[in-house]
Amino acid sequence: MTKVVFLGSGAAPGVPTVSCGWGNCDPNNPKNVRTRTTTYYEINGVKILVDTSPDLRQQLLNSKIYDVDCVLYTHAHFDHISGIDDLREINRRTCKPMPIFSIKKTIAELKRRYGYMVIKDNEPKFYISKGGLVPKKIKANHGFYFKGIKIMPLKLLGHNMESCGYIINDEIVHLGDFKALAYSAIERIKEIDKKLKLMVIPLTMPTPHEHHVGLEEAMNYAEMFDVERVVFNHMAIECDYNAINESTPDYVTPAYDDMRLEW
Repeated sequence: MTKVVFLGSGAAPGVPTVSCGWGNCDPNNPKNVRTRTTTYYEINGVKILVDTSPDLRQQLLNSKIYDVDCVLYTHAHFDHISGIDDLREINRRTCKPMPIFSIKKTIAELKRRYGYMVIKDNEPKFYISKGGLVPKKIKANHGFYFKGIKIMPLKLLGHNMESCGYIINDEIVHLGDFKALAYSAIERIKEIDKKLKLMVIPLTMPTPHEHHVGLEEAMNYAEMFDVERVVFNHMAIECDYNAINESTPDYVTPAYDDMRLEW
């Protein structure tokens, strides 16, 4: 069984924002209230987070998620990593270290900013005051297994910080912030010999941006692959839930906080 929970669905400022309020978003629609993006996957009992937003504590409490086996980080922007300290509470519950996976530059930033959370792989024990995260460097196009779950890192292009995506268990594609998929990423996705269950694409705003795909570009990627369902997340105040929903085909859905999928 696979379970997906979109713990947060918003871009870096959240919705509403401190500076601009609701923007294009209807304040009467609760699906427009967005904390920053974190996604939870549970596959055959293995619990995986993608990114740890600054709202992680409240997201975990709201969604009643108390255990995590590992974290896959897409990139090192504040809105994707700064909830990392809340993982200490997971350490406290499980009394076990937790591996965190990402590309070389992201791991280096995590260790630089949050060194107090990091332990060595062979460290015999850790202390809650320090945290218990074990960094694992990965490379695009070099797949690995975690607790029997197949994970393939994908190379993404054009964001203003190096970013990656993931194929998870040959059924989910989760993309970090990006402007274009590398050719190698397209090839890795097309190599999957079955219909994808889910593709998660960040749609910060509907119009094209220097470092993010717009709606037309996102749909071009959605249509490139054989996928049952596409979910847009990481949406800013330019993305009203109903407006995005009504302008996309039935198999494409905007995310909202605590949105749940299961198969």
